[in-house]
Amino acid sequence: MFEEMERVYEAALQAVRRGEPAAVATVIEAKGSTPRGASAKMVVYADGRTVGTVGGGAVESRVVEEAQAAIGAGESRELHYRLVDEEWGDPGICGGDMRIFVDVLGPRPTVLVIGAGHVGQAVAELAAFLGYRIAVLDERPELVTVDRFPWADTLLVGDVAKEVEDFRLSEGTYVVMVTPHHSLDEKVLAAVKDRPFAYVGLIGSRRRTRHTFERARKAGVPDELLDRVHTPIGLDIGAETPREIALSIMAEIVAVQQGYGERETGAEP
Repeated sequence: MFEEMERVYEAALQAVRRGEPAAVATVIEAKGSTPRGASAKMVVYADGRTVGTVGGGAVESRVVEEAQAAIGAGESRELHYRLVDEEWGDPGICGGDMRIFVDVLGPRPTVLVIGAGHVGQAVAELAAFLGYRIAVLDERPELVTVDRFPWADTLLVGDVAKEVEDFRLSEGTYVVMVTPHHSLDEKVLAAVKDRPFAYVGLIGSRRRTRHTFERARKAGVPDELLDRVHTPIGLDIGAETPREIALSIMAEIVAVQQGYGERETGAEP
């Protein structure tokens, strides 16, 4: 029993750390004859894989289906099963009642830092301190190292647009574009245009950003997406040093995450 519980808790922890969609199903009440008692747990992944068990058979199959639906909806839910009569659609004939709570695991939000220079390094450090998962991407391998980014969960080197296309974006992903030159930025915007994200911020002057947006439009990026880009990136706190700029960026990200206030985004015409 204890070995199974350890496996379940470890699987849940790893899912959260990886940002993998999953849920924990827990038997919260068991009356009469049931396959498992209260506190039995099972981790269910979005693809239907499981760790642990809440009883097997038809009950477990239904729980897996409900858990997958809950993961897709992003909402936890409570399930109630009567194990009385299979002919009436009950998942079994044990004679008992089970209540099971499906708790959808919310993965830690991710900050994807595109640009491994001084500002990118400061953003990664502060974001990690605040509890975000960190991914760092740059085309310069000499900058994307464990020594420079000991706080990062993921280090990516290579063609920036291709790496962004392959990266798992979600409604909990905050994209910070602090690239050394803006020739990369429209490629990144094109790579995220049809995908979910919580935030995209772009460093640079308004004039420079206008040119980036012009190239992005030519690459097929719609104005609806460009209107969502936070630029100049970060809150206006008079920041000058990399750490001050990182503070302004992370303050803006926290404000967006908490739904606190809005400011005008996009570049001036």
